[in-house]
Amino acid sequence: MDGFSKFLKIVLLVLVFPILSLTLLNVTGEVYGADADSGKKVYQKYCVICHGAKGDGKGLMDVIHRNEKSGLIWSIYPRDLTVGTFKFRTTATGCLPDDSDLMKIIKEGIPRSGMPSHEDVSKKEREDVIEFLKTLSPRWEEEDLCDVIIAKKPSWVGSADSVMKGEKVYKDMKCWECHGNEGKGDGSKANDLKDDWGDKILPFNFTTGTLKRGSSPENVYLTFTTGLDGTGMPSYEDSLKEDDRWHLVSYTLKLMGKVK
Repeated sequence: MDGFSKFLKIVLLVLVFPILSLTLLNVTGEVYGADADSGKKVYQKYCVICHGAKGDGKGLMDVIHRNEKSGLIWSIYPRDLTVGTFKFRTTATGCLPDDSDLMKIIKEGIPRSGMPSHEDVSKKEREDVIEFLKTLSPRWEEEDLCDVIIAKKPSWVGSADSVMKGEKVYKDMKCWECHGNEGKGDGSKANDLKDDWGDKILPFNFTTGTLKRGSSPENVYLTFTTGLDGTGMPSYEDSLKEDDRWHLVSYTLKLMGKVK
């Protein structure tokens, strides 16, 4: 190969190959990857009415739902996505949610909260809107993602012995101060709770039905392990051994009428 041919080959490698590579990457991103720009369009179509154009929860809906109980009135507001705080995660307290957490919320909704299911929205659109949500809070750029916590339910969960041990944990950890002795959400501190935005919230009444996260033993365990960031519900990952958290699950299932 003469000198000119070698020179021409080098030029082609230096100039043409990078351009071709970028073109292929762009096509791949559009076909197979999530796209924040497309996600913005999905957000504007389905989400902006509640969460607002800036993601700060100040959409046209304002108050999603107003509740009254025993003379107390409190309101449910759309989530402020700009702070990057999410209640329902499979990651430790203080961490950002995993993509699968966001997908679950978007697809299934959150019962009793005003957040509807978007199962009829295509998977690609759901993936795109997740990428757009990450542009609304600087936390996604500033923080590393945490490991996902796996809930492996022991065979004894829900047994009479586990329920008894869980009742002791419930008393020792003073869960009754918020949730009440019978789990009805009427504890001595129930009327004084506020979320991180200063809005009034009430402890969950376990006797009334499905938990917002879901009522499977695994979902209850995740709540005790991860906490519900932004609310008064703490994580017990550091303060209770794993078995004790599962015993507390057993007693919670009893309060919910799911086990005897």
